[in-house]
Amino acid sequence: MRCTSSWALALALAAAGCASPKAEPGAAAGGADAAPADTAADTAADSAGTDAAATDVAAANPWAGAPPEQCRSGPSWDGSTPIFEDISEAAGLKSNKIAGMRISTADLDGDHRPELFVRSMAGMGKRELFDGTVPRRLFLLRAKATDGGFAFEDITESSGVLATRDGGSGRQVHTAVFGDANNDGHVDLFAGASIPSDKAKDGFPGDASELLIGDGKGHFTLTPQAQFASTELRRSLTSASWVDFDKDGLLDLWLGYGSWPGAGGDMPIPDQLLRGDGKGGMALASAQEGVTTLDWLKMSDVQAGTVHRNTWGTAACDVNGDGWPDLLSVSYGRYFNALWLGGGLGASGKRYSEVSAEGGFDRDDDDDWTSNLNAQCYCAENPSAAECSKAPKPKINCPALKKAFGGTYRWNHATDRQPWRLGGNTGTVACADLDRDGDLDMVYGSIVHPDVGPTSDPLRVALNDGQTPMPHLQHLKPSVSGLQHQFPPGQEDDVGDMHLAVLDFDSDGRLDILVASSDYPGTRAKLFWQQLDGTYLEVTKASGLNQPHAHGVAVADWDLDGDLDVVLGHSLARCNLSPKECYASEEVHAFRNNLAMTNNFVRIRLVGGAASNRSAIGARVKVKVAAAAGQPTTTHMQEIGGGYGHFGLQQGLDLFFGLGSACQIEAVEVRWPDAAGTTEIWTHVRANQLVELQQGASKPLYPLYKP
Repeated sequence: MRCTSSWALALALAAAGCASPKAEPGAAAGGADAAPADTAADTAADSAGTDAAATDVAAANPWAGAPPEQCRSGPSWDGSTPIFEDISEAAGLKSNKIAGMRISTADLDGDHRPELFVRSMAGMGKRELFDGTVPRRLFLLRAKATDGGFAFEDITESSGVLATRDGGSGRQVHTAVFGDANNDGHVDLFAGASIPSDKAKDGFPGDASELLIGDGKGHFTLTPQAQFASTELRRSLTSASWVDFDKDGLLDLWLGYGSWPGAGGDMPIPDQLLRGDGKGGMALASAQEGVTTLDWLKMSDVQAGTVHRNTWGTAACDVNGDGWPDLLSVSYGRYFNALWLGGGLGASGKRYSEVSAEGGFDRDDDDDWTSNLNAQCYCAENPSAAECSKAPKPKINCPALKKAFGGTYRWNHATDRQPWRLGGNTGTVACADLDRDGDLDMVYGSIVHPDVGPTSDPLRVALNDGQTPMPHLQHLKPSVSGLQHQFPPGQEDDVGDMHLAVLDFDSDGRLDILVASSDYPGTRAKLFWQQLDGTYLEVTKASGLNQPHAHGVAVADWDLDGDLDVVLGHSLARCNLSPKECYASEEVHAFRNNLAMTNNFVRIRLVGGAASNRSAIGARVKVKVAAAAGQPTTTHMQEIGGGYGHFGLQQGLDLFFGLGSACQIEAVEVRWPDAAGTTEIWTHVRANQLVELQQGASKPLYPLYKP
């Protein structure tokens, strides 16, 4: 017999001996779906031994306390009219000269409007000044409501996020990710610094990365001890992700490091996994957990993919669906990306093992080095060199290409034909169930130069086959997926897709991709709209988004109207090549989404219980919605992430699900990130609301609903 959590069947199931699932908030937890208890009248009748039938008891209303149903029935966006409006002036971003190119967002004060942490790389290593003598580079911005939608106010100084160990302020922050490290119900901050030196010299104060504890009101305090000033953790940090890798209910950190002069020469250094103690303390756990790589000493190790990477971005998500978080890192330099599958402690005592090549995570399938224009020119000049008979005759001006690179080609014939040199310059990977088949797919953002050709892995999606324990990723060529950049004739197609976000901007139930395509001539923000067949159509101009040299992206519902708004940064790098495309500063622009009252949605906030981290980072949420007559139920799945990508992207700690025309939610299923893999199901959840689900609680809460 199939057991279900439907309240209407609760009594029948109990009579049939079929108990509701333990984790369902309608059964053992005493939830809204539970069968009503025996009444005193029933008990008295039984004790009296009468033959009277048991008194019918009216069931409690499972929707008691919930908002009334509010279904949206407006037409879906058809791509013909702009929907995003640039409100940067009204939002206070221009008047306050907010500038930056790294952005992360999270709700720091509990008002459901996420704050912004905006960061610039200018003046790297030097402390921020607040006296007006030099332009600001770091901004923590509180979100607030306005008549025009939303705005931001600068709380950087008062928040304490830039506090220093010597009692001052202005410490540099380049990577920022948020999570509740001490499980007190308030969001904390890992503020990572990428610094050029171990010691204070040459004008650099020698500050390091820090963990700061939040008070839930937007103020932060340094932990008692400096934890990130050691040789292993100090320099060249490029990325960070919160994760509970051992599922002990305490958040840990996964840190990515790139190369930097002075950090082992120009060679990469190891990424690091740190175990949290639930009090704000962090300790190295990489070797203990099996997350180890080697120095670049032996070519055999390099070719095997076992050496340190020049990591540009990290992420943590459950790729193979086994309930354990996996660790991801992507690298610059066309080297292999890394996927570490997690799990329970095995015979080796190590929790992680790298499976990058086996799962197809390391790079795409295009290894045809002969498409590289440098290789073609090299082979034209050296036709007897190994395998040069495979290379086509170049159709470009080879002397001009050589001159452009200082008198030599960007090509090493001995090494650049090898697999370890045929990956991408990847800055970000994001995990998302793009095809709604219940597993997490990948979106990679990479830099690609026109002279290198298609073997340099481009912006792309890789679909997960869902196999456990070893998943395999199928990389789709941009010509297949539609994730292609279109450039005017005669313009070089340099792309810098280092930052991206996955979102459902029109709430049609299909996930879209927003790319901040950096600072090469002709690059800008690009919005790719997922079509019914799973391909993507670029709709940037049609949507109203307009941000040249976009660098940094954040998405959230800042005006609380039920659709996702966008904030984009701006890069000034390479503006000498295309000065007319650039703003005067690293302007940050806010774009309000005006699609409210078209498609339906649900926004879900989770609160972990005693066995899970309070931020519920790593929790997997499935939303099942009733489909049209004759159509199957649609299931949407997302995981709560703890930050991802190049210098710490983060899209809040809530999940936003577009539901399309569906308004009735059949069930919300949550797999909590605790050791037991506890799963709970709520069967009475209203659409078009912010819904808070607390682990072990019987009913959903609606924080924005005013009865």
